[in-house]
Amino acid sequence: MRKMAVTQTQGKSPLILFLALLGFCTFGSARSGKLLVVPVDGSRWNGIKAVAEELSQKGHMVTVVIPEVSMQMGPSNFYTTKTYPVPYTKEYLKSLQDAQGKNIFSQKPFLEKITSGLERIQNMSHFFRLTCESLLYNKELMNFLREQEFDAILTDPVLPIGVIVAEYLSLPSVYLLRGIPCGLDFKATMCPSPPSYVPRFFTKNTDQMTFPQRVLNVFVSVVEPVFCKLLYFLYDDIASAFLQRGVTVAEMMSRASVWLMRFDFTLEHPRPLMPNMVLIGGINCAVKKLLPLELETFVNSSGEHGFVVFTLGSMVSEMPMEKVNVFVEAFRRIPQKVLWRYTGPIPDNLPDNIKIMKWLPQNDLLGHPKARAFITHGGTHGIYEGICNGVPMVMLPLFGDQSDNAHRMEARGVGVVLSINQITTEVLLEAVNKVINNKSYKEKMTKLSALHRDRPVEPMDLAVFWTEFVMRHKGAQHLRPAAHELNWIQYHSLDVIGLLITIVVVLVIVTVRSCAFCFRKCCCKKPSLKNKSD
Repeated sequence: MRKMAVTQTQGKSPLILFLALLGFCTFGSARSGKLLVVPVDGSRWNGIKAVAEELSQKGHMVTVVIPEVSMQMGPSNFYTTKTYPVPYTKEYLKSLQDAQGKNIFSQKPFLEKITSGLERIQNMSHFFRLTCESLLYNKELMNFLREQEFDAILTDPVLPIGVIVAEYLSLPSVYLLRGIPCGLDFKATMCPSPPSYVPRFFTKNTDQMTFPQRVLNVFVSVVEPVFCKLLYFLYDDIASAFLQRGVTVAEMMSRASVWLMRFDFTLEHPRPLMPNMVLIGGINCAVKKLLPLELETFVNSSGEHGFVVFTLGSMVSEMPMEKVNVFVEAFRRIPQKVLWRYTGPIPDNLPDNIKIMKWLPQNDLLGHPKARAFITHGGTHGIYEGICNGVPMVMLPLFGDQSDNAHRMEARGVGVVLSINQITTEVLLEAVNKVINNKSYKEKMTKLSALHRDRPVEPMDLAVFWTEFVMRHKGAQHLRPAAHELNWIQYHSLDVIGLLITIVVVLVIVTVRSCAFCFRKCCCKKPSLKNKSD
Protein backbone atom coordinates (compact mmCIF):
# COMPACT_ATOMS: atom_id res chain seq x y z
CA MET A 1 0.00 0.00 0.00
CA ARG A 2 2.85 2.36 0.81
CA LYS A 3 4.55 1.49 -2.51
CA MET A 4 1.33 2.28 -4.33
CA ALA A 5 1.08 5.67 -2.65
CA VAL A 6 4.63 6.53 -3.66
CA THR A 7 4.00 5.48 -7.26
CA GLN A 8 0.86 7.60 -7.54
CA THR A 9 2.67 10.74 -6.34
CA GLN A 10 5.55 10.41 -8.77
CA GLY A 11 5.59 13.19 -11.35
CA LYS A 12 3.66 15.66 -9.18
CA SER A 13 5.09 19.03 -8.22
CA PRO A 14 6.92 19.52 -4.91
CA LEU A 15 4.18 21.95 -3.80
CA ILE A 16 1.46 19.33 -4.26
CA LEU A 17 3.55 16.77 -2.41
CA PHE A 18 4.10 19.22 0.45
CA LEU A 19 0.38 20.00 0.69
CA ALA A 20 -0.45 16.29 0.64
CA LEU A 21 2.04 15.65 3.44
CA LEU A 22 0.66 18.59 5.42
CA GLY A 23 -2.87 17.29 4.99
CA PHE A 24 -1.84 13.80 6.09
CA CYS A 25 -0.16 15.16 9.23
CA THR A 26 -3.18 17.34 10.02
CA PHE A 27 -5.55 14.42 9.55
CA GLY A 28 -3.36 12.20 11.74
CA SER A 29 -3.32 14.72 14.59
CA ALA A 30 -7.08 15.27 14.30
CA ARG A 31 -7.63 11.57 14.90
CA SER A 32 -5.76 11.57 18.21
CA GLY A 33 -8.00 11.00 21.20
CA LYS A 34 -8.12 10.32 24.92
CA LEU A 35 -8.25 6.76 26.18
CA LEU A 36 -8.81 5.53 29.73
CA VAL A 37 -7.28 2.15 30.60
CA VAL A 38 -8.37 0.15 33.67
CA PRO A 39 -6.36 -3.11 33.58
CA VAL A 40 -6.33 -6.33 35.62
CA ASP A 41 -3.20 -7.49 37.43
CA GLY A 42 -1.20 -10.60 36.62
CA SER A 43 -0.45 -11.93 33.16
CA ARG A 44 -3.58 -10.23 31.79
CA TRP A 45 -1.77 -6.93 32.24
CA ASN A 46 0.75 -7.75 29.50
CA GLY A 47 -1.70 -7.57 26.60
CA ILE A 48 -3.42 -4.38 27.73
CA LYS A 49 -0.09 -2.71 28.47
CA ALA A 50 1.16 -3.46 24.95
CA VAL A 51 -1.97 -1.97 23.35
CA ALA A 52 -1.84 1.09 25.63
CA GLU A 53 1.78 1.74 24.72
CA GLU A 54 1.10 1.30 21.00
CA LEU A 55 -1.83 3.75 21.11
CA SER A 56 0.24 6.25 23.06
CA GLN A 57 3.02 6.09 20.46
CA LYS A 58 0.42 6.85 17.80
CA GLY A 59 -0.29 10.19 19.47
CA HIS A 60 -3.25 9.37 21.71
CA MET A 61 -3.41 10.55 25.29
CA VAL A 62 -3.56 7.32 27.29
CA THR A 63 -4.26 7.31 31.04
CA VAL A 64 -3.78 4.04 32.92
CA VAL A 65 -5.41 3.72 36.35
CA ILE A 66 -3.83 1.18 38.70
CA PRO A 67 -3.66 0.58 42.47
CA GLU A 68 -0.60 1.77 44.36
CA VAL A 69 0.17 -1.86 45.26
CA SER A 70 0.17 -4.55 42.56
CA MET A 71 2.06 -7.63 41.42
CA GLN A 72 3.05 -6.61 37.88
CA MET A 73 1.35 -3.34 36.90
CA GLY A 74 3.39 -0.17 36.84
CA PRO A 75 4.19 3.08 35.03
CA SER A 76 5.64 3.49 31.56
CA ASN A 77 7.31 6.21 29.53
CA PHE A 78 4.55 5.93 26.94
CA TYR A 79 1.42 6.71 28.96
CA THR A 80 0.21 8.64 32.00
CA THR A 81 -0.29 6.61 35.18
CA LYS A 82 -2.81 7.48 37.88
CA THR A 83 -2.65 5.45 41.08
CA TYR A 84 -5.09 5.13 43.95
CA PRO A 85 -4.41 3.95 47.51
CA VAL A 86 -5.54 0.49 48.60
CA PRO A 87 -5.82 -0.97 52.12
CA TYR A 88 -3.34 -3.82 51.61
CA THR A 89 0.40 -4.29 51.17
CA LYS A 90 2.76 -6.06 48.81
CA GLU A 91 3.21 -8.75 51.44
CA TYR A 92 -0.55 -9.37 51.41
CA LEU A 93 -0.48 -9.92 47.65
CA LYS A 94 2.50 -12.22 48.05
CA SER A 95 0.58 -14.28 50.62
CA LEU A 96 -2.34 -14.70 48.19
CA GLN A 97 0.06 -15.76 45.45
CA ASP A 98 1.85 -18.22 47.77
CA ALA A 99 -1.49 -19.71 48.83
CA GLN A 100 -2.32 -20.33 45.17
CA GLY A 101 0.99 -22.15 44.65
CA LYS A 102 0.66 -24.23 47.80
CA ASN A 103 -2.84 -25.34 46.82
CA ILE A 104 -1.60 -26.56 43.43
CA PHE A 105 1.11 -28.76 44.92
CA SER A 106 -0.71 -29.82 48.09
CA GLN A 107 -1.48 -33.49 48.74
CA LYS A 108 -4.39 -32.88 51.13
CA PRO A 109 -7.47 -35.14 51.26
CA PHE A 110 -10.26 -34.19 48.86
CA LEU A 111 -12.58 -32.63 51.47
CA GLU A 112 -9.73 -30.65 52.98
CA LYS A 113 -8.78 -29.40 49.52
CA ILE A 114 -12.37 -28.24 48.96
CA THR A 115 -12.38 -26.40 52.28
CA SER A 116 -9.05 -24.69 51.62
CA GLY A 117 -10.18 -23.88 48.08
CA LEU A 118 -13.33 -22.17 49.32
CA GLU A 119 -11.28 -20.25 51.87
CA ARG A 120 -8.91 -19.13 49.14
CA ILE A 121 -11.81 -18.00 46.95
CA GLN A 122 -13.22 -16.03 49.88
CA ASN A 123 -9.86 -14.33 50.43
CA MET A 124 -9.56 -13.47 46.74
CA SER A 125 -13.12 -12.09 46.70
CA HIS A 126 -12.26 -9.90 49.67
CA PHE A 127 -9.15 -8.66 47.85
CA PHE A 128 -11.12 -7.86 44.68
CA ARG A 129 -13.78 -6.02 46.68
CA LEU A 130 -11.14 -3.89 48.42
CA THR A 131 -9.51 -3.03 45.09
CA CYS A 132 -12.79 -2.24 43.37
CA GLU A 133 -14.22 -0.07 46.12
CA SER A 134 -10.89 1.73 46.63
CA LEU A 135 -11.12 3.01 43.06
CA LEU A 136 -14.85 3.67 42.84
CA TYR A 137 -15.09 5.60 46.10
CA ASN A 138 -11.96 7.66 45.49
CA LYS A 139 -13.91 10.87 44.77
CA GLU A 140 -10.89 12.92 43.81
CA LEU A 141 -9.74 10.40 41.20
CA MET A 142 -13.24 9.71 39.85
CA ASN A 143 -13.89 13.45 39.48
CA PHE A 144 -10.57 13.79 37.66
CA LEU A 145 -11.52 10.99 35.28
CA ARG A 146 -14.90 12.59 34.58
CA GLU A 147 -13.29 15.96 33.83
CA GLN A 148 -10.95 14.39 31.26
CA GLU A 149 -13.86 13.57 28.93
CA PHE A 150 -12.29 10.41 27.57
CA ASP A 151 -13.35 9.04 24.20
CA ALA A 152 -13.37 5.40 25.32
CA ILE A 153 -12.17 2.94 27.95
CA LEU A 154 -9.99 -0.15 27.44
CA THR A 155 -10.34 -2.82 30.13
CA ASP A 156 -10.43 -6.53 30.91
CA PRO A 157 -13.96 -7.46 32.05
CA VAL A 158 -12.98 -10.66 33.85
CA LEU A 159 -12.68 -8.52 36.98
CA PRO A 160 -15.27 -5.89 36.08
CA ILE A 161 -13.82 -2.83 37.82
CA GLY A 162 -13.38 -1.11 34.47
CA VAL A 163 -16.88 -2.21 33.44
CA ILE A 164 -18.38 -0.31 36.39
CA VAL A 165 -16.18 2.74 35.73
CA ALA A 166 -17.33 2.80 32.10
CA GLU A 167 -20.97 2.65 33.20
CA TYR A 168 -20.44 5.49 35.67
CA LEU A 169 -18.63 7.72 33.15
CA SER A 170 -20.92 6.70 30.25
CA LEU A 171 -17.92 5.73 28.10
CA PRO A 172 -17.93 3.33 25.14
CA SER A 173 -15.95 0.24 26.10
CA VAL A 174 -13.33 -1.92 24.43
CA TYR A 175 -12.77 -5.24 26.22
CA LEU A 176 -9.54 -7.25 25.86
CA LEU A 177 -9.72 -10.78 27.25
CA ARG A 178 -9.15 -14.51 26.68
CA GLY A 179 -12.61 -15.43 27.87
CA ILE A 180 -14.77 -15.59 30.98
CA PRO A 181 -14.85 -19.00 32.71
CA CYS A 182 -18.63 -19.17 32.94
CA GLY A 183 -19.26 -18.07 29.35
CA LEU A 184 -20.58 -14.66 30.36
CA ASP A 185 -18.76 -13.07 27.42
CA PHE A 186 -20.90 -15.02 24.94
CA LYS A 187 -24.06 -14.34 26.91
CA ALA A 188 -23.30 -10.62 27.06
CA THR A 189 -22.67 -10.46 23.30
CA MET A 190 -25.72 -12.66 22.53
CA CYS A 191 -23.39 -14.95 20.60
CA PRO A 192 -24.76 -18.44 19.79
CA SER A 193 -22.83 -21.16 21.58
CA PRO A 194 -24.35 -24.59 20.79
CA PRO A 195 -23.16 -27.20 23.32
CA SER A 196 -23.33 -29.86 20.60
CA TYR A 197 -19.97 -28.73 19.18
CA VAL A 198 -18.72 -25.74 21.22
CA PRO A 199 -16.69 -27.19 24.14
CA ARG A 200 -17.20 -25.56 27.53
CA PHE A 201 -14.44 -24.44 29.86
CA PHE A 202 -13.15 -27.03 32.36
CA THR A 203 -14.51 -30.00 30.36
CA LYS A 204 -11.28 -30.67 28.38
CA ASN A 205 -13.57 -31.44 25.42
CA THR A 206 -12.75 -30.75 21.79
CA ASP A 207 -15.32 -29.97 19.10
CA GLN A 208 -15.39 -33.70 18.21
CA MET A 209 -17.29 -35.10 21.19
CA THR A 210 -18.53 -38.57 22.02
CA PHE A 211 -22.03 -38.96 23.45
CA PRO A 212 -20.83 -38.94 27.11
CA GLN A 213 -18.75 -35.83 26.38
CA ARG A 214 -21.77 -34.09 24.85
CA VAL A 215 -23.79 -35.01 27.93
CA LEU A 216 -21.11 -33.37 30.09
CA ASN A 217 -20.97 -30.37 27.77
CA VAL A 218 -24.74 -29.85 27.95
CA PHE A 219 -24.70 -30.24 31.72
CA VAL A 220 -21.94 -27.63 32.09
CA SER A 221 -23.80 -25.24 29.76
CA VAL A 222 -26.89 -25.59 31.97
CA VAL A 223 -25.03 -24.85 35.22
CA GLU A 224 -22.92 -22.02 33.73
CA PRO A 225 -25.50 -19.33 34.63
CA VAL A 226 -25.38 -20.49 38.25
CA PHE A 227 -21.58 -20.40 38.19
CA CYS A 228 -21.70 -16.87 36.72
CA LYS A 229 -24.03 -15.77 39.49
CA LEU A 230 -21.63 -17.11 42.12
CA LEU A 231 -18.66 -15.39 40.44
CA TYR A 232 -20.23 -11.99 39.84
CA PHE A 233 -22.98 -11.42 42.42
CA LEU A 234 -20.40 -9.51 44.47
CA TYR A 235 -19.89 -7.05 41.62
CA ASP A 236 -23.64 -6.81 41.03
CA ASP A 237 -23.96 -5.55 44.60
CA ILE A 238 -20.96 -3.19 44.32
CA ALA A 239 -22.22 -1.70 41.04
CA SER A 240 -25.79 -1.28 42.25
CA ALA A 241 -24.64 0.45 45.46
CA PHE A 242 -22.18 2.72 43.63
CA LEU A 243 -24.47 3.63 40.71
CA GLN A 244 -27.49 3.86 43.04
CA ARG A 245 -29.69 1.77 40.79
CA GLY A 246 -30.22 -1.92 40.24
CA VAL A 247 -27.80 -3.24 37.64
CA THR A 248 -25.96 -6.47 36.86
CA VAL A 249 -22.53 -7.14 35.43
CA ALA A 250 -24.07 -9.00 32.48
CA GLU A 251 -26.26 -5.98 31.69
CA MET A 252 -23.28 -3.61 31.77
CA MET A 253 -21.13 -5.93 29.68
CA SER A 254 -23.83 -6.16 27.03
CA ARG A 255 -23.24 -2.48 26.26
CA ALA A 256 -19.59 -3.01 25.27
CA SER A 257 -18.68 -1.69 21.83
CA VAL A 258 -15.93 -4.13 20.81
CA TRP A 259 -14.57 -7.36 22.33
CA LEU A 260 -10.90 -8.03 21.53
CA MET A 261 -10.61 -11.79 22.06
CA ARG A 262 -7.08 -13.09 22.76
CA PHE A 263 -7.42 -16.25 20.70
CA ASP A 264 -7.86 -17.42 17.13
CA PHE A 265 -8.78 -20.70 15.53
CA THR A 266 -5.33 -22.21 15.84
CA LEU A 267 -6.05 -22.49 19.57
CA GLU A 268 -9.84 -22.43 19.75
CA HIS A 269 -12.11 -24.71 17.75
CA PRO A 270 -14.27 -23.05 15.05
CA ARG A 271 -17.41 -21.54 16.54
CA PRO A 272 -19.85 -18.66 15.89
CA LEU A 273 -18.75 -15.08 16.60
CA MET A 274 -20.59 -11.76 16.66
CA PRO A 275 -19.65 -8.74 14.49
CA ASN A 276 -18.15 -6.87 17.47
CA MET A 277 -15.87 -9.78 18.47
CA VAL A 278 -12.35 -9.39 17.01
CA LEU A 279 -9.76 -12.18 17.22
CA ILE A 280 -6.29 -10.99 18.27
CA GLY A 281 -4.63 -14.26 19.32
CA GLY A 282 -0.84 -13.94 19.39
CA ILE A 283 -0.84 -10.22 20.18
CA ASN A 284 1.94 -10.78 22.72
CA CYS A 285 4.53 -12.41 20.46
CA ALA A 286 4.97 -10.08 17.50
CA VAL A 287 8.23 -8.40 18.53
CA LYS A 288 11.42 -10.37 19.18
CA LYS A 289 14.71 -9.00 20.46
CA LEU A 290 18.25 -10.29 20.37
CA LEU A 291 19.25 -12.35 23.40
CA PRO A 292 21.69 -10.89 25.92
CA LEU A 293 25.26 -12.05 25.29
CA GLU A 294 25.26 -14.35 28.34
CA LEU A 295 22.11 -16.17 27.18
CA GLU A 296 23.25 -16.29 23.56
CA THR A 297 26.50 -17.91 24.66
CA PHE A 298 24.66 -20.46 26.81
CA VAL A 299 22.16 -21.55 24.14
CA ASN A 300 24.83 -21.71 21.42
CA SER A 301 26.89 -24.02 23.61
CA SER A 302 24.12 -26.61 23.23
CA GLY A 303 25.37 -27.50 19.76
CA GLU A 304 23.04 -29.48 17.52
CA HIS A 305 20.92 -30.66 20.47
CA GLY A 306 19.47 -27.20 21.11
CA PHE A 307 17.76 -26.11 24.31
CA VAL A 308 14.50 -26.34 26.28
CA VAL A 309 12.61 -23.42 27.84
CA PHE A 310 10.82 -24.17 31.14
CA THR A 311 8.49 -21.82 33.03
CA LEU A 312 5.27 -22.22 34.97
CA GLY A 313 4.26 -18.57 34.63
CA SER A 314 4.32 -15.57 36.93
CA MET A 315 1.78 -16.89 39.43
CA VAL A 316 3.77 -20.02 40.34
CA SER A 317 7.53 -19.52 40.47
CA GLU A 318 8.32 -21.88 43.39
CA MET A 319 7.47 -25.50 44.14
CA PRO A 320 8.21 -28.14 46.79
CA MET A 321 11.77 -29.45 46.72
CA GLU A 322 10.64 -32.99 45.86
CA LYS A 323 9.03 -31.61 42.69
CA VAL A 324 12.12 -29.57 41.93
CA ASN A 325 14.23 -32.71 42.14
CA VAL A 326 11.92 -34.49 39.68
CA PHE A 327 12.66 -31.83 37.06
CA VAL A 328 16.37 -31.64 37.88
CA GLU A 329 16.84 -35.40 37.50
CA ALA A 330 14.92 -35.47 34.22
CA PHE A 331 16.89 -32.54 32.77
CA ARG A 332 20.15 -34.14 33.89
CA ARG A 333 19.45 -37.02 31.52
CA ILE A 334 18.77 -35.05 28.32
CA PRO A 335 21.45 -33.68 25.97
CA GLN A 336 19.70 -30.31 25.59
CA LYS A 337 20.46 -27.20 27.62
CA VAL A 338 17.60 -26.03 29.86
CA LEU A 339 16.64 -22.46 30.72
CA TRP A 340 14.37 -22.54 33.78
CA ARG A 341 12.49 -19.63 35.30
CA TYR A 342 12.46 -20.36 39.04
CA THR A 343 12.75 -18.16 42.14
CA GLY A 344 12.79 -20.81 44.88
CA PRO A 345 15.73 -22.42 46.65
CA ILE A 346 18.37 -23.76 44.25
CA PRO A 347 18.81 -27.53 44.60
CA ASP A 348 22.22 -29.06 45.29
CA ASN A 349 24.29 -30.67 42.55
CA LEU A 350 22.63 -28.73 39.74
CA PRO A 351 23.87 -30.16 36.41
CA ASP A 352 25.77 -27.91 34.01
CA ASN A 353 23.09 -28.08 31.33
CA ILE A 354 20.53 -26.21 33.54
CA LYS A 355 20.49 -22.45 33.90
CA ILE A 356 18.03 -21.15 36.52
CA MET A 357 16.83 -17.55 36.18
CA LYS A 358 14.37 -15.39 38.13
CA TRP A 359 13.13 -13.98 34.82
CA LEU A 360 13.78 -14.98 31.24
CA PRO A 361 12.88 -13.46 27.83
CA GLN A 362 10.48 -16.25 26.96
CA ASN A 363 9.36 -15.09 23.51
CA ASP A 364 12.89 -14.20 22.44
CA LEU A 365 14.18 -17.61 23.53
CA LEU A 366 11.39 -19.48 21.74
CA GLY A 367 12.18 -17.51 18.60
CA HIS A 368 15.79 -18.75 18.64
CA PRO A 369 16.56 -21.39 15.97
CA LYS A 370 18.00 -23.76 18.59
CA ALA A 371 14.78 -23.90 20.68
CA ARG A 372 13.63 -27.54 20.70
CA ALA A 373 10.83 -27.73 23.28
CA PHE A 374 8.77 -25.53 25.58
CA ILE A 375 7.65 -26.80 29.00
CA THR A 376 4.76 -24.55 30.03
CA HIS A 377 1.74 -24.32 32.32
CA GLY A 378 -0.53 -23.66 29.34
CA GLY A 379 -1.40 -20.00 29.82
CA THR A 380 -2.64 -18.21 26.70
CA HIS A 381 0.44 -15.99 26.38
CA GLY A 382 2.83 -18.94 26.54
CA ILE A 383 0.71 -21.10 24.24
CA TYR A 384 0.72 -18.43 21.56
CA GLU A 385 4.43 -17.79 21.92
CA GLY A 386 4.93 -21.49 21.30
CA ILE A 387 2.62 -21.38 18.27
CA CYS A 388 4.16 -18.20 16.83
CA ASN A 389 7.66 -19.63 17.02
CA GLY A 390 6.74 -23.19 16.04
CA VAL A 391 8.07 -24.88 19.21
CA PRO A 392 6.44 -28.18 20.39
CA MET A 393 5.24 -28.15 24.00
CA VAL A 394 5.08 -30.24 27.14
CA MET A 395 2.18 -28.76 29.11
CA LEU A 396 1.60 -28.88 32.88
CA PRO A 397 -1.72 -27.05 33.43
CA LEU A 398 -2.19 -25.64 36.93
CA PHE A 399 -5.52 -23.78 37.14
CA GLY A 400 -8.08 -21.73 35.21
CA ASP A 401 -8.29 -22.14 31.43
CA GLN A 402 -4.84 -23.72 31.24
CA SER A 403 -6.13 -27.30 31.16
CA ASP A 404 -8.49 -26.51 28.26
CA ASN A 405 -5.72 -24.69 26.38
CA ALA A 406 -3.36 -27.62 26.87
CA HIS A 407 -5.83 -30.27 25.73
CA ARG A 408 -6.67 -28.23 22.62
CA MET A 409 -2.97 -28.22 21.72
CA GLU A 410 -2.64 -31.93 22.46
CA ALA A 411 -5.63 -32.64 20.20
CA ARG A 412 -3.76 -30.88 17.37
CA GLY A 413 -0.74 -33.12 17.91
CA VAL A 414 1.69 -30.34 18.82
CA GLY A 415 2.29 -31.18 22.47
CA VAL A 416 1.85 -33.53 25.40
CA VAL A 417 -0.19 -32.86 28.57
CA LEU A 418 1.07 -34.06 31.97
CA SER A 419 -0.32 -33.75 35.49
CA ILE A 420 1.85 -31.66 37.80
CA ASN A 421 0.77 -33.72 40.83
CA GLN A 422 1.41 -37.12 39.24
CA ILE A 423 4.59 -36.31 37.35
CA THR A 424 7.70 -38.42 37.82
CA THR A 425 11.21 -38.15 36.40
CA GLU A 426 10.55 -40.99 33.94
CA VAL A 427 7.21 -39.54 32.76
CA LEU A 428 8.70 -36.09 32.22
CA LEU A 429 11.79 -37.49 30.50
CA GLU A 430 9.63 -39.55 28.14
CA ALA A 431 7.45 -36.55 27.28
CA VAL A 432 10.39 -34.21 26.59
CA ASN A 433 12.16 -36.78 24.41
CA LYS A 434 8.90 -37.49 22.61
CA VAL A 435 8.18 -33.91 21.50
CA ILE A 436 11.84 -33.36 20.56
CA ASN A 437 12.67 -36.62 18.79
CA ASN A 438 9.28 -37.50 17.25
CA LYS A 439 9.34 -35.36 14.11
CA SER A 440 5.54 -35.30 13.81
CA TYR A 441 5.26 -32.85 16.73
CA LYS A 442 7.62 -30.36 15.09
CA GLU A 443 6.01 -30.81 11.68
CA LYS A 444 2.48 -30.24 12.99
CA MET A 445 3.58 -27.27 15.08
CA THR A 446 5.35 -25.74 12.07
CA LYS A 447 2.15 -26.10 10.04
CA LEU A 448 0.03 -24.67 12.86
CA SER A 449 2.45 -21.76 13.19
CA ALA A 450 2.22 -21.07 9.45
CA LEU A 451 -1.59 -21.03 9.65
CA HIS A 452 -1.50 -18.66 12.60
CA ARG A 453 0.94 -16.22 10.96
CA ASP A 454 -0.77 -16.24 7.54
CA ARG A 455 -3.18 -13.33 8.05
CA PRO A 456 -3.85 -9.97 6.33
CA VAL A 457 -3.57 -7.86 9.49
CA GLU A 458 -1.38 -8.36 12.56
CA PRO A 459 -3.20 -8.82 15.92
CA MET A 460 -1.73 -5.63 17.39
CA ASP A 461 -2.83 -3.61 14.37
CA LEU A 462 -6.35 -5.04 14.73
CA ALA A 463 -6.47 -4.17 18.42
CA VAL A 464 -5.25 -0.62 17.76
CA PHE A 465 -7.60 -0.09 14.82
CA TRP A 466 -10.74 -1.18 16.64
CA THR A 467 -9.85 0.81 19.76
CA GLU A 468 -9.33 3.89 17.61
CA PHE A 469 -12.56 3.10 15.77
CA VAL A 470 -14.51 3.17 19.02
CA MET A 471 -12.75 6.38 20.07
CA ARG A 472 -13.53 8.08 16.74
CA HIS A 473 -17.16 7.05 16.55
CA LYS A 474 -17.98 7.06 20.27
CA GLY A 475 -18.84 3.40 20.13
CA ALA A 476 -19.85 0.82 17.55
CA GLN A 477 -23.62 0.75 17.87
CA HIS A 478 -24.04 -0.54 14.32
CA LEU A 479 -22.39 -3.81 15.37
CA ARG A 480 -24.79 -4.39 18.26
CA PRO A 481 -27.33 -7.11 17.37
CA ALA A 482 -31.04 -6.54 17.94
CA ALA A 483 -31.03 -9.70 20.05
CA HIS A 484 -30.15 -7.52 23.06
CA GLU A 485 -33.64 -5.99 22.90
CA LEU A 486 -35.46 -9.33 22.91
CA ASN A 487 -36.59 -11.29 25.92
CA TRP A 488 -35.93 -15.00 26.28
CA ILE A 489 -39.25 -15.99 24.66
CA GLN A 490 -38.74 -13.68 21.70
CA TYR A 491 -35.08 -14.64 21.22
CA HIS A 492 -35.97 -18.34 20.86
CA SER A 493 -39.12 -17.47 18.85
CA LEU A 494 -41.24 -19.40 21.34
CA ASP A 495 -44.12 -16.99 20.76
CA VAL A 496 -43.97 -17.60 16.99
CA ILE A 497 -43.65 -21.35 17.50
CA GLY A 498 -46.63 -21.23 19.87
CA LEU A 499 -48.68 -19.35 17.29
CA LEU A 500 -47.77 -21.80 14.53
CA ILE A 501 -48.59 -24.78 16.75
CA THR A 502 -51.94 -23.19 17.63
CA ILE A 503 -52.75 -22.58 13.95
CA VAL A 504 -51.80 -26.14 13.03
CA VAL A 505 -53.86 -27.57 15.90
CA VAL A 506 -56.90 -25.43 14.94
CA LEU A 507 -56.58 -26.43 11.27
CA VAL A 508 -56.31 -30.10 12.20
CA ILE A 509 -59.35 -29.88 14.49
CA VAL A 510 -61.42 -27.99 11.88
CA THR A 511 -60.36 -30.42 9.13
CA VAL A 512 -61.15 -33.50 11.22
CA ARG A 513 -64.53 -32.18 12.27
CA SER A 514 -65.39 -31.09 8.72
CA CYS A 515 -64.47 -34.49 7.36
CA ALA A 516 -66.52 -36.19 10.08
CA PHE A 517 -69.54 -34.00 9.28
CA CYS A 518 -69.29 -34.73 5.56
CA PHE A 519 -68.90 -38.43 6.25
CA ARG A 520 -72.05 -38.48 8.34
CA LYS A 521 -74.04 -36.59 5.68
CA CYS A 522 -72.88 -38.56 2.67
CA CYS A 523 -72.22 -42.05 3.89
CA CYS A 524 -74.86 -42.82 6.50
CA LYS A 525 -77.71 -45.09 5.07
CA LYS A 526 -81.26 -43.66 4.72
CA PRO A 527 -84.26 -45.76 6.00
CA SER A 528 -85.70 -48.00 3.16
CA LEU A 529 -89.34 -47.80 1.85
CA LYS A 530 -90.04 -51.29 3.10
CA ASN A 531 -89.22 -50.29 6.59
CA LYS A 532 -91.48 -47.31 6.22
CA SER A 533 -94.47 -49.43 5.06
CA ASP A 534 -94.00 -51.74 7.99
